[in-house]
Amino acid sequence: MIVNYQEKGWQIISQRAHGLLAGQFCFYWKNDMRPERWLETIIATTEHDDAFNEFVNDDNLINENGGPINFKMRVFEEAKCDELLQLALSKSRYIALLTSRHIQFLYQHSDQKDAREFCKMLEKWDRKWLKETGLKKEEITWAYAVLEWCDALSLLICQQLIQPENRKIEISGGPDNLQYQLWSKNESELTIEPWPFIKDSFTITYESKLVSKLTFKDVKEFREDLKDAPLTIHTFQISRR
Repeated sequence: MIVNYQEKGWQIISQRAHGLLAGQFCFYWKNDMRPERWLETIIATTEHDDAFNEFVNDDNLINENGGPINFKMRVFEEAKCDELLQLALSKSRYIALLTSRHIQFLYQHSDQKDAREFCKMLEKWDRKWLKETGLKKEEITWAYAVLEWCDALSLLICQQLIQPENRKIEISGGPDNLQYQLWSKNESELTIEPWPFIKDSFTITYESKLVSKLTFKDVKEFREDLKDAPLTIHTFQISRR
């Protein structure tokens, strides 16, 4: 989950809500840069964090001081990565390949030995899945670059990293290795340069919850408070310069 400290408590954005926002950006990606298996690319982008469900099966939610754990504070969890892969495999090998690439992107240079070993195992699976599907490695590389770009943009917005006074912040290189930048035209309107989308303007939304209590005795208490916390729907217009 993404945790932002605010005056009235913790703003919590679930991993799946962040993934849904990434999927919205992927949906509007321009035609001439779309991978051939486009619907599956959108699904993989939307579901790239779906194993992390704060409402149901994730018990690594609070730290030793009782505060909520931001996603950057979490270390490699093999069980979660394997669950994510099994969810992907139940849909298609293509989605599994993109999910595998995402796990490797996150952990192949980790300080944790078990993370590096898991990534090496994924490289073997990748070769098997590529052979089964008849896909080329370059196709997955291109499609994953789209996923990673949408993921990076979603994270910038969810972490409230949009800069004030029209200052720009770099997103990611994308599949064409251009330097994409994000900035705010006004409080509710964002723009990106160079423009990577099929439409000149569209609206995106995502949800957050505000938990007023700062510490919790256990995960159960935090989860119950999170479920009952007031909801905010954030809306931005994404417009061409």
